[in-house]
Amino acid sequence: MPENVAVDRTHNYLRQIKGSVLYKGVSVVASFLTIPIMISYLGIAQFGVWSTLLTIMSWVVFFDLGVGNGLRNKVAESLAKDLPGEARNYISSAYSLIAFIALALWLLFAILSYVVSWQSIFNTSLIAEKELRSAVQIAITFMLVNFWVGLITALLGAVQKSALVSLGQLFTNVFALIVVYLLSVSGEGSIIKLSWVYGSALLGGNVFLSVLFYRRYKYLMPVFRLCRDHVTPLLSVGVQFFIIQLAVLVVFTTDKILITQLFGPEHVAEYEVVFKLFSIITFVHALVSSPLWSAYTDAYHRKDTLWIVRMLRMQLKLYCGVVAGLLVLACLAPFIISIWIGRDFSVSFSLVALVALFVAVTTWNSIFAVMLNGAGAVRVQLYTAVAAMIANIPLALLLVKFFGMGVGGVVLAATLSLIFSAVLLPLQVFRLLGREAKQV
Repeated sequence: MPENVAVDRTHNYLRQIKGSVLYKGVSVVASFLTIPIMISYLGIAQFGVWSTLLTIMSWVVFFDLGVGNGLRNKVAESLAKDLPGEARNYISSAYSLIAFIALALWLLFAILSYVVSWQSIFNTSLIAEKELRSAVQIAITFMLVNFWVGLITALLGAVQKSALVSLGQLFTNVFALIVVYLLSVSGEGSIIKLSWVYGSALLGGNVFLSVLFYRRYKYLMPVFRLCRDHVTPLLSVGVQFFIIQLAVLVVFTTDKILITQLFGPEHVAEYEVVFKLFSIITFVHALVSSPLWSAYTDAYHRKDTLWIVRMLRMQLKLYCGVVAGLLVLACLAPFIISIWIGRDFSVSFSLVALVALFVAVTTWNSIFAVMLNGAGAVRVQLYTAVAAMIANIPLALLLVKFFGMGVGGVVLAATLSLIFSAVLLPLQVFRLLGREAKQV
């Protein structure tokens, strides 16, 4: 293993962090500024509906059967082995497969959207059924197109240019902030207009990234072609990622649905604001951990175990800072929210504390999950994710209905369901790395 390869990998990793800090920093500021404007524009209840709609939109990405993550690993592996032609074949097959899936999903949704009662799903009569249906149709159409174009984020990860993903998010969030502000000063709240704005911003960011990527990596430009020899490996790796993604969907994105159904959409606003605040910690941690996925893939296939161990050791040291940051933020949260949203917007400290605990557990898990994802060793993660998926909703109903914990019970249930991963993923990493893991 040439030493200069490891040095270059480390230097690139640090460059991606620096770029992400700049891009994501502006992106987060724009995102935070958008929240109070949206609340003012839509009102508390409609904002709760909008926030829940965003959750439903996010479900679309889980229908790629894990192809995006499989593509990231296979392209990174091919490039590590100096096989660019192989990488291009994987890219071509992935784009072709996702195009078919997106079209099938759009046709299915076009039919079902007239069968489903959207007022029942969002538990509201404040917005007319026709308006809700139109908003959902617009949002889902944009998401399905972005479902295909969004493969670019997997490719940027594969070539270890994850900072550019943050640049795309910056484009999306700044565009959304500007247009939402213009909407807020020009008329009354409309969830349909917001769907157009958000969908355009999201799609525009990934189109921008695609242009940048293929100008730089012309030899990876895909063609419309489905090759069984490349689809099968993508799906064999991808299906495991898909099941993990499905479990993550249940644990991470059903909370708003549960809160809407159990307490009403107006309670989603409190939950959303607190989570948005603590997303500062999540974002900062993602800046450091996300670029490592494909770097781990490269190191693992070059058998550079010592480099992996050094990175894990650094991640564990940084985790101490994450915990300290969560404690400080939990103490300051009521004060920050009163300035950010307004003094009339109150949040319970128990919810703040439980969200802080949830973020502490998820960031701990991600340290080890990123390494295992990069190595393609996701079997244990698959089992723990399924266990979390099965446990989450029953735990939430138990804590809310029998222990009367309110919205905090939904958050605590999600946290408890992740305990399986918190214990078993580190053990899997130590087993995979073998003797060198003792240095962690």
